[in-house]
Amino acid sequence: MSYRAEALDLGALEQETGREKTTFTPWEGGSLDARARREASPLLRRVAIFLTAVVLALFAAGGMSVALTSGTVGLLRENAKTASHIKELRTQNDDLRIERSQLVGNERISRIATQNLGMVYASDATVIDVESE
Repeated sequence: MSYRAEALDLGALEQETGREKTTFTPWEGGSLDARARREASPLLRRVAIFLTAVVLALFAAGGMSVALTSGTVGLLRENAKTASHIKELRTQNDDLRIERSQLVGNERISRIATQNLGMVYASDATVIDVESE
């Protein structure tokens, strides 16, 4: 048994039979399925809009969180720099107070006056009373 397969020319077949080619045109009816699709579309659109709004709100909240975090980190770094600078200045202030207390000592002033400047202590003090005359 042998089988033959041939391709049919549908255009020629239609001409031979004399039938016209009909197109399929859908007819919108009031079936249960059509009503369900009509009602689901606005609901689906609302849900999609709501979910899009939620996603955008989450993105905005995340962006704001990142911005606040980076700003906070920047301020904390500035505070740490300022605190270390204050610590250095306090140490320098303490050193300057010690140096000032050493420089204003009476013994140091007397030694500089006598050794470097050649000054001497007064031996006698002469007092003149102006009002007694």
